[in-house]
Amino acid sequence: MYLCADNNSLHNMVTLTLDNSETILLAATGFFFLIQTCFYTCLYLRIPRHKKDVEQGKITFANHCPPVSVILYAHESFEQIQICLPAILQQDYPQFEVIVITDGADDGTSDYLTQLQANHPHLYHSFIPDSSRYISHKKLALTLGIKAARYDWMVMTETGCYPASDQWLRLLARNLTPGTEIVLGYNDYEQNKGLIHKYMSYENLFQAMRYLGSALAGHPYMGIGKNLVYSKKLFYKNKGFSQYLNLLRGDDDLFINQTATTKNTQVETDPRAVMHRLLYAQTKEWKEEKIGYTSTARFHKGLQRYIIGFETTSRLLFHACWIYTATIAIILHHWLTGGISIAFFLIRWMLQMYVTNKNARTVGDSQRYYLTLPFFDMLQPMQSLRWKLHCLFRRKSEFMRK
Repeated sequence: MYLCADNNSLHNMVTLTLDNSETILLAATGFFFLIQTCFYTCLYLRIPRHKKDVEQGKITFANHCPPVSVILYAHESFEQIQICLPAILQQDYPQFEVIVITDGADDGTSDYLTQLQANHPHLYHSFIPDSSRYISHKKLALTLGIKAARYDWMVMTETGCYPASDQWLRLLARNLTPGTEIVLGYNDYEQNKGLIHKYMSYENLFQAMRYLGSALAGHPYMGIGKNLVYSKKLFYKNKGFSQYLNLLRGDDDLFINQTATTKNTQVETDPRAVMHRLLYAQTKEWKEEKIGYTSTARFHKGLQRYIIGFETTSRLLFHACWIYTATIAIILHHWLTGGISIAFFLIRWMLQMYVTNKNARTVGDSQRYYLTLPFFDMLQPMQSLRWKLHCLFRRKSEFMRK
């Protein structure tokens, strides 16, 4: 009886000790856990901290509202324009114009714009000639719109987007302080039920935590053309989109990547300045948009591209380490090892829930992420790999203007 008791005690001691291999595995898990913690606390919390600085009056805003030109590219988007354009035209702003450049077969857009002009004299529209070839139609449209603009500040958005409030332009313009040439805004998707739509919202928010967080940290590397401001002077100084005219995409992210600096870039994340994107008619449209951005990401300059890649790699390695360690520990009944590895995961999960949902509240996103976070967290890099494989195996001509 005493021998059995001693054996049980010895067994319990063994399960609560670590051998060399377990120590190495836990050290690796802890190492990647620390890297992830640094990203979430130092980078991904930048948007909420910026809001706090605004509320505490630590950020100086412009005390004037300079005239602005809102530029929209419309490609067979009659229904979207009917929904979104009135909200843009009705902005509470002293002096602005809206320029719409249409492309493709006339689907009724031109007649509708002409009718709107009767009540909105600050609305103008033109079109791209059908003969235009060997150049991205969107880049050409935006260039035509910028050249036709009467004012020095260009507000870029898309026909499928509408502002969260009539203060959208005012909030963007308050960032136009001396030395500022670029203002990055936030955009989201209309809320809808279903796991796919929730993932789309999460992926969009996470992308903003990256590129807006980097800009707030003093290292801007890209912007999204759904909610973006830059000066006409900056556009001409850098010869517009001339470097990548033959690419179908890259009119927003590549231009900002080339021109944004620590000193000339501001970020606006007030919920009233958010641009909402209408739901895609098909999920395929969202996929094509993601593939399009991925196809131009390889042209991004600067270290941020590699830093973001490092975060993704460390995340995957963290999940691989804790899952492998926990699995082996459970099989061998090494409860201490398994408990520590699972604790690393749970602590990171709680940190991730706090940071992600705090960002969502800051920008006015009604979605909340709890039980779905681990799934989305591992799905996001796999989806990124999927988009890269699409770019790799598709014909090069699919990303070039014919």
